[in-house]
Amino acid sequence: MASTLRRRAPANANDTPSETPTPRDESPEKSVKSEKSDKTITVVHHHRTKTRKRRTTAIFLLGSLFGLIAAGFFAKSNDLIDFPEIGELSMDSLFDVLPAGLVKDMRELVVGEREFIESYDAFAIGRKMRSEGLEVHHPMVMVPGVISTGLESWGTTNISLPYFRKRLWGSWAMMRALVLDKETWKAHVMLDKKTGLDPPGIKLRAAQGFDATDFFITGYWIWNKILENLASLGYDPINSYTAAYDWRLAYPNLEKRDHYFTRLKSHIELALQLQNRKVVLTSHSMGSQVVFYFFHWVTSKHGGRGGEDWVERHIESWINVSGCMLGALKDVSAILSGEMRDTAQLNAFAVYGLEKFLSKAERAEMFRAMPGISSMLPIGGNAIWGDLDGAPDDQPGQERSYGSFLNFRADQNWTTPDRNFTVDDAMEYLLDTTEDWYRDQVKGSYSWGVAQTTAEVEANEDDPVKWINPLETRLPLAPSLKVYCFYGVGKPTERGYYYRPPELGSLTSLNMTIDTGLTQGEVDHGVIMGEGDGTVNLMSTGFMCNRGWKMKRYNPANVKITVVEMPHEPERFNPRGGPNTADHVDILGRQNLNQFILKIAAGKGGTIQDSVVSNIREYAAKAKVYEEEDE
Repeated sequence: MASTLRRRAPANANDTPSETPTPRDESPEKSVKSEKSDKTITVVHHHRTKTRKRRTTAIFLLGSLFGLIAAGFFAKSNDLIDFPEIGELSMDSLFDVLPAGLVKDMRELVVGEREFIESYDAFAIGRKMRSEGLEVHHPMVMVPGVISTGLESWGTTNISLPYFRKRLWGSWAMMRALVLDKETWKAHVMLDKKTGLDPPGIKLRAAQGFDATDFFITGYWIWNKILENLASLGYDPINSYTAAYDWRLAYPNLEKRDHYFTRLKSHIELALQLQNRKVVLTSHSMGSQVVFYFFHWVTSKHGGRGGEDWVERHIESWINVSGCMLGALKDVSAILSGEMRDTAQLNAFAVYGLEKFLSKAERAEMFRAMPGISSMLPIGGNAIWGDLDGAPDDQPGQERSYGSFLNFRADQNWTTPDRNFTVDDAMEYLLDTTEDWYRDQVKGSYSWGVAQTTAEVEANEDDPVKWINPLETRLPLAPSLKVYCFYGVGKPTERGYYYRPPELGSLTSLNMTIDTGLTQGEVDHGVIMGEGDGTVNLMSTGFMCNRGWKMKRYNPANVKITVVEMPHEPERFNPRGGPNTADHVDILGRQNLNQFILKIAAGKGGTIQDSVVSNIREYAAKAKVYEEEDE
């Protein structure tokens, strides 16, 4: 019992080091020799070292009130901030309790954003490409990611009437509801836990049209830069279309409730009929998983019944931007404990404020009640992400393998497991410790394995649960289809975590929380960083494009794959990174990405050459996904 009552104290010169760490005590550590013996003892530092405050804290963070306030700064033309949509909420009172440094950072960011906007020619890329002879050619269909799509209320019950046609995701109405009417807001954005559909009396739907995806909230653009440049080339609502969807829904329920895939199929068929040219599909992030699922659904007798040649007849190209084809590791921490790097690295005052609005347990509950988000749980298991002996993307001289995904310190063991977890272990633990309704929703919708033979792949084409997984199913039988993989590299991205039990006496339903007090070596506030675009790891964005779809069983029609990696080279004082950013979201405003999209839309995609600057091909070759002998 004594061990369960120990409290952690900052290490100092008088501390007595632990002499007998258990086998799982793999914390960053220092070994020293005792002056009185040759025995080596291990000193584990528990104090938090000082780190430079991350400027990106002030930009929108999913679920963070402070990020929403910061994004609001971008919408204003002066430093006197007022938000009429917030109503009774006094912004001055919020600023009074925010840390002075955070307010200062936000003011600096808005000044930089304002200067950037004043000097930015929104339509320059499109006009330049048009002057070089490019023009409208293929109809365009765009499939957004999570943050891109606003959700608005269409309910008419008493609880919903005040929010009718208001966006409860992706507007300042969301912020007002979150702050002033949190329980009602949560009731709207969370799906029914048993059915995975609308709760009784609630009706939230994806906003439609370009307005659904151009901005998240006023001033925080998403697809707007791409739309501006497409318009400069001559595109308009007649020959381009945004296929927004309710990203909370598990993929089968997208069709069951909203007929999403049927409507997408019909729009593509109509575009081909009216324009007499095949369609270019452009997707971002989770939208790329939606497109891959759609390819299976539309051809299957269990779905759209379009026949095996439907994609060949209708789709010219698929532009896959920052696609999380093998999921995102941060999805595990979000669903397990309602956390991610963005919250783990907030300062203590910001964490206190965030916890007052949405606690970790509340955030975890919300993520679980949105089964669509679980489509981004990591795919491929240990074959892709490594095991305790090593991972494909381990670096020379690295202290600990990335394959050790969830790590636990031995001196804090009253609720945490007694060993470290690989991705396979973490997925098993997540499904074993979450509620039955969540496990049923997720296991009935998605699969995370690896098919090592052609026979397995072909059999999986008849199993809708497998359709999201490119390691268990194949690209469509469309030999003239072109796939373009554009994604960012060079921005530190979450690759592993240190976890600990919740604080003693805390009232929470969670078994564990990120060990934010641990900052040492490769570990920053309990988070281990690797390679990627800041949100999605390089193995997820890059494996299928550089290796998986080079294997015959995953690409039997020999669809051409073009890969362009985009190094993250942000402008120092530009809050969104500028023309050479490769951040997961901000890449949509990147200059050469917009140029490539316009070239493909104009029928000139063949001029785009492969450009791989990372070590992804080396990493991919080490993954335990093997070619068959006849391949």
